[in-house]
Amino acid sequence: MVSLTDTAPMGAIEVMSPATGEVIGQVPVLPAEAVNAAVARAKKAAATWSAMPMAERRHDLVAFRRHIAARVDDFADTIHRENGKPRLDATVEVMMALSHLHHAAVRAEKVLRKKRVASGLLANFRAEVSYCPLGVVAVIGPWNYPLFTPMGSIAYALGAGNAVVFKPSELTPLTAKLLAEVAAESLSVPDLLQVVTGDGRTGDALAGADVDKIAFTGSAATGRKVMTRAAERLTPVLMELGGKDAAVIAGDADVDKAAAATVYGALANTGQACVSIERVYAAEDIYDQFVAKVVEHAGRVTVGDNGEDLGPMTSEAQVDIVRDHLDDAVAKGAEVLMGGADEIRGRYIKPTVLVGVTPEMKIMTEETFGPVVAIARVADADDGVRQANRSAYGLGSAIFGRARVRELADQIRSGMTSVNSVLAFSGIPSLPFGGVGDSGFGRIHGDEGLREFSRTKSTAEERVPLPMSLLSFGLPASTVDRIRTLIHQLYGGGAVDRAGAAIRSLRR
Repeated sequence: MVSLTDTAPMGAIEVMSPATGEVIGQVPVLPAEAVNAAVARAKKAAATWSAMPMAERRHDLVAFRRHIAARVDDFADTIHRENGKPRLDATVEVMMALSHLHHAAVRAEKVLRKKRVASGLLANFRAEVSYCPLGVVAVIGPWNYPLFTPMGSIAYALGAGNAVVFKPSELTPLTAKLLAEVAAESLSVPDLLQVVTGDGRTGDALAGADVDKIAFTGSAATGRKVMTRAAERLTPVLMELGGKDAAVIAGDADVDKAAAATVYGALANTGQACVSIERVYAAEDIYDQFVAKVVEHAGRVTVGDNGEDLGPMTSEAQVDIVRDHLDDAVAKGAEVLMGGADEIRGRYIKPTVLVGVTPEMKIMTEETFGPVVAIARVADADDGVRQANRSAYGLGSAIFGRARVRELADQIRSGMTSVNSVLAFSGIPSLPFGGVGDSGFGRIHGDEGLREFSRTKSTAEERVPLPMSLLSFGLPASTVDRIRTLIHQLYGGGAVDRAGAAIRSLRR
């Protein structure tokens, strides 16, 4: 955590339990001066960290991972108390966060080592690509996964040799505070991972600070504000924004499996995930059977704060959005098969299943972020893919079927797709994570996540001096004729094509 001796805070945030409404903690609202001081310290830490051999950085990150694992119960309990999700889900979140920290630690050296590439026409040169640390990365995280989601940026930024200043959501700052404590205990470089708490003013200050990249996770509306601030310094940004993920159920799908998976994908974490299944397109052939199975599986899902499947909504404001979307859908002709706005009790929302939904409803166009399964009837899987692609969002997606399932998966406009499953791409550390359209740009996780937080540098070194170089003045007039001949020989066919054909014939 940033020391309050940097400057006086602008007040305090009381952290509330979504389940009970009680105050469970308090954090300061840090002003721009404190944010800038944290960034200044991070720059010094980044200089030390980036100069360390990768093997030593890996040792530190492994120690960080072990310290988090040793306090898994503390993290899970903190996540449960301030986010509201069941302890089982909170424990799984810790495990998923650790999987990414592990991946970044063990893969960084191989992925980011200097690479030699072909020199082309300048054969007397050595051509190399290097991946250099950026410096200081600002991470602005959400409340729905207060450890896993920011770790998807923090782990890879640290792995790539950067320092991190992390601004958590004001709804879930206690998890971040605990993370900062563990980082201070386990990382050998002071101030390598700092946390600045506060509200939108603190986030705005961090977005406008002298950092080298911003990784933001949140709504598209807030993302645009972050980009506007970043533009003042031309700071590069990574945007992981909202989602309106679609599931397409083909006529040849395993209906029971598809229904069970869809219910989980829509309701997990009380539907509060950017990759929640929020739109379902079921083929006419299996529509009725699929809807019946969805109701059956959703009917078994329990809600409460004593070990049930779903906990309370984290944000009271989000409850209002869910209610508004349900009311809008019913007013426009949707049918509620179970749950619904009338059964919302405080922050607890029963699993809701809607049918008869149409494209103009908010429930099919805007991010709902709640425990709702909205099912539309389509002619077939191809029609389902067309409907899925109408959204401005394009984060994740899912498709269920047999014969053409991979072909259809490639046609869905999204950054990630699970085939005959849901959310699987989130749990595989080697897969890059990110979307298209209003879901943002850039990629976290996997090898691409390490490169995302690196600066690519190209180096050309002359190894063998030549008597004549194209990279000089004073060349004879005949050089034009030689270059023309060379162009025809290299790129106009002839010897090169014949040589290629000969090689291919040997392979047959």
